[in-house]
Amino acid sequence: MIGIIVLVVLPVFLVIAAGYAATRSGFFSSAAVDGLMVFTQSFAIPCLLFRALVDLNLGEVFNPRLLTSFYVGAVTCFALGILGARVLFRRRPGEAVAVGFSALFSNSVLLGLPIMQHAYGPDSLSPSFAIISIHAPFCYFVGITVMEFARADGRGFASTLHAVLRAMFRSGLMIGLALGFAVNLSGLGLPTPLRAALDMMADAALPAALFGLGGVMTRYAIHANLGESVMIAVLSLGLHPAIAYTLSHLVFDLPPEFVRAAVMTAAMAPGVNTYVFASLYNRAQAQAASSIVLCTGLLVLTAAFWLTVLGGAG
Repeated sequence: MIGIIVLVVLPVFLVIAAGYAATRSGFFSSAAVDGLMVFTQSFAIPCLLFRALVDLNLGEVFNPRLLTSFYVGAVTCFALGILGARVLFRRRPGEAVAVGFSALFSNSVLLGLPIMQHAYGPDSLSPSFAIISIHAPFCYFVGITVMEFARADGRGFASTLHAVLRAMFRSGLMIGLALGFAVNLSGLGLPTPLRAALDMMADAALPAALFGLGGVMTRYAIHANLGESVMIAVLSLGLHPAIAYTLSHLVFDLPPEFVRAAVMTAAMAPGVNTYVFASLYNRAQAQAASSIVLCTGLLVLTAAFWLTVLGGAG
């Protein structure tokens, strides 16, 4: 396990740490972090997702058992997060849903893809892209629906759903996915110059995003929400991948590359979208931010553990 931490997980977190240190020390400004994140989230990562979807064998990787293995665990952790926030921490219904959303939404792109690629190589990512392609729409749909049933104040369901759908489908990530699906299904090929330019943008996406993520992490702190953050860590870093492993390997007996994708994507820390969701409803922002910090820090150990369970990085 020590070898996996050093050879596979640590390089990813050294890039994050470099971004954190550069921003914290003032060598990389907050405005530069924002600019880098705009580049990665709106341009480079959409190019990465577009390229992946264009090349994806949809019939091969869109396996219902793969998606079930991941999303059953996600929804289970969401429900338990809400229950824990209500029963253990006496949070109001809307706050409890925002806490549960932190256990639902994995950082599948900024953390999941680099760790998978570094562990198993770029050819291992196809099943991960199948999960990622419906991740944001699924999680937001579930989160919005439950939040609107749980709370009794604020804007109505229709206006909230319209605002979120508008924001999602103006997102570069969603545009990249949609265009990738369209080109894949059309059967059209990409001209060589366009493909070469696309490769340059896509290859820059993950290291730049990791460095930017380190800068973003300087804005969050654990504060006084350690209990809820620990609960979210247990759910998102422990229970979710355990369910994914049980279903994908022990129940469905999926091929190893599918099991790896399901487990390692499930094993990721909460994404920044959990804070976006909490801010949208003005519920439990501090808890969402705290869980991002704690879970991302713990991921150095937990990712290595799950890689060991899966047979290491070889």
